[in-house]
Amino acid sequence: MSDIFPVFHKLLGRSERETLLKQKGIVIWMTGLSASGKTTLAIGLEKTLHQMGHLCYVLDGDNVRTGINNNLKFSEEDRKENIRRVAEVSKLFVQCGVITINSFVSPTNELRDMAKSIIGADDFKLVYVNTPIEVCEQRDSKGLYAKARRGEIKDFTGINAPFDTPISPDLEIKTDQHTFEENLKVLVDFVVPKIKA
Repeated sequence: MSDIFPVFHKLLGRSERETLLKQKGIVIWMTGLSASGKTTLAIGLEKTLHQMGHLCYVLDGDNVRTGINNNLKFSEEDRKENIRRVAEVSKLFVQCGVITINSFVSPTNELRDMAKSIIGADDFKLVYVNTPIEVCEQRDSKGLYAKARRGEIKDFTGINAPFDTPISPDLEIKTDQHTFEENLKVLVDFVVPKIKA
């Protein structure tokens, strides 16, 4: 590492980029079980903020694994590396003033804390999409829960791998108790004050 010479001090500052975009960069980190509704809400949030004139980008577990993380499997070590890389990319986006909306199961408090540490506590907002596993299984269009229950998928979160309930999320959304439109409004109302330049 002794032959690396960072040039961060020579680059434009974050405030200059945020002034140009008329918004503050932030990471909205959405966690929850598979099929809890994270990605649907993330896409809805992105579309709504875009219509309001904001530059956003959604990072989603499936999409990220087709590109930057396509060499990772689902071992504990690879899951940790998956989240680490996503957090590092998110940090770069935030430095550019981009509102970054992340949708990842990120099942343990340890993984979420690592992401928060990399991104920075001030720029990291944890949204817990709290949906009972029974509802997630009913919604599961990919059939992953059924495969996990048959033993075809090992270490599947919620079935044979743990999901830690977030200790103190910045926002909790219970998708089984409200409509998508109601949940999206709550999410938008939560985000908008935090991105005003």
